[in-house]
Amino acid sequence: MFLQGDLQIVFDALYTVGAIDPVLKLDWSEITKEMMAQPGILSDAFQTINACKGNKDLLIQKLHMMDQRSVNYIAMEVAREFCEFQDRTELH
Repeated sequence: MFLQGDLQIVFDALYTVGAIDPVLKLDWSEITKEMMAQPGILSDAFQTINACKGNKDLLIQKLHMMDQRSVNYIAMEVAREFCEFQDRTELH
């Protein structure tokens, strides 16, 4: 399962709920290990985000209802995707 749609909207919603700055200071390998050990939680989180279909207000509401580990993982994935995208655009 992957995040689908406009990542900027997901990023903006994560920023609004205060999830971006704290996740930048976390050990991403530890978060990844935790979430890979519980794929059902990860799948549910991605389904919830994808079901919002880019509705930022709904995303914010759903993020507030999620557990912190799931929000952290989503924030980490969005940050990772933006970094990878930036790397690709700078190479060409």
